[in-house]
Amino acid sequence: MPSSIIDSAIFQGIFSSDEMRQVWSDENRTQKYLDIEAALAKVQGRLGLIPQEAADEIVSHCRLDQIDLALLRQQTERIGYPILGVVSQLNALCRDKLGEYCHWGATTQDITDTATVLQIREALAIVDRELTAISAAMARHARDHRDTPMIGRSNLQQAIPVTFGYKMAGLLSAIERHRERLAQLKERVLVGEFAGAAGTLASLETGAMETQAGLCAELGLKQPVIAWHTIRDNIAEVGAFLGLVGGTLGKLSMDVKLMMQTEVGEVYEPYAHGRGSSSTMPQKRNPISSCYIHAAISVVRQHAAALMDAMVADHERSTGPWEIEWIVLPEAFCLMAGALKQSRFVLEGLEVDVQAMRRNIDLTHGLVMSEAVMMGLGRYIGREYAHDLVYDICREAVKQQRPLLDLLAIHPEIQPHLDRAALAALCDPANYLGQSGVMVDRVLASLR
Repeated sequence: MPSSIIDSAIFQGIFSSDEMRQVWSDENRTQKYLDIEAALAKVQGRLGLIPQEAADEIVSHCRLDQIDLALLRQQTERIGYPILGVVSQLNALCRDKLGEYCHWGATTQDITDTATVLQIREALAIVDRELTAISAAMARHARDHRDTPMIGRSNLQQAIPVTFGYKMAGLLSAIERHRERLAQLKERVLVGEFAGAAGTLASLETGAMETQAGLCAELGLKQPVIAWHTIRDNIAEVGAFLGLVGGTLGKLSMDVKLMMQTEVGEVYEPYAHGRGSSSTMPQKRNPISSCYIHAAISVVRQHAAALMDAMVADHERSTGPWEIEWIVLPEAFCLMAGALKQSRFVLEGLEVDVQAMRRNIDLTHGLVMSEAVMMGLGRYIGREYAHDLVYDICREAVKQQRPLLDLLAIHPEIQPHLDRAALAALCDPANYLGQSGVMVDRVLASLR
């Protein structure tokens, strides 16, 4: 009986992905506990800290199909944590009381934190793959539309011409920074935890650091320099990273929604029969994926803040902040998977209407070229004076509903300096794209 949007039989494929949901599932998490207990037994058997016979016996039972999940739920509700339940079941499965050597020198949080890191590693691999695909789609649009003029907008008003390739390259530059951040944070986050009750590994008289090193190596994680039971900046950094990625995807979705407006019509989400239609208005083509992206990333940002709250932990083992991570980290990743999936869908099938972009540039009959005229005229009569003069002419063009060029060409203060042909060149959007093409090229050249 699923009750959340992530596990809903109807909505789960929209707001998340099956692959990411599997990473954070009870089954995968419990298997991670078993993987860690098996790795710990292997290492301690190899080091002679526990009998090799016990290590072999423990490892043979570290399989999910040997764990009673219904019983584990009961044990967890009674104890408060699932680890002891897992260890108790493993102990019971082992012959001749060899299971008593399971979990040797470890504490609940050691296993839980390390399992979380293993899940984060799998989850970040999915995020990395999706960001790579999004980067490729954005790069294609940036390259294809490097020189496609469209109107830039400031305060939701028409500003000056840019290019659609420039718009895509700006987003692409952010995606590339996220990919760089991801590579960097792995070094800090993919670190194991094995430190015992208060982090000092006092539970192991000998071989403590060797066990820690061997366990992390067995799991493919870095060895911590000190326990991080209540030092949670690493987990909070993951949340902050997801929040930053979400912000960029939200910017993408916002621009797509605005550009899909009937009065704008410059781009459209991929078409499928019936997608985005209204129950009462047959003509509509609503943005769909962009709305899902917006909703998902808004919640992810709140979860990022919650993970920072979880950093405020008490002493060497905390009383509550840790559990915040249990609640929000899986949901943050699952929602991010949905946002990434929807963003990739939008970008890979985005419909770009070049004619509409040009039509919208021409909507004001040249007013959007006023800065170009001001700068061209300024070298003759001064920039500030040119600004005020062009401002007045723009107001007159609006009042008379005439093209700006017509009024510029007949103005007595302009005629001595610029003829109609020169003014027409200043009023051509293709001549006022600045360094947009150079900037697009620079972004494309810097791709990872």
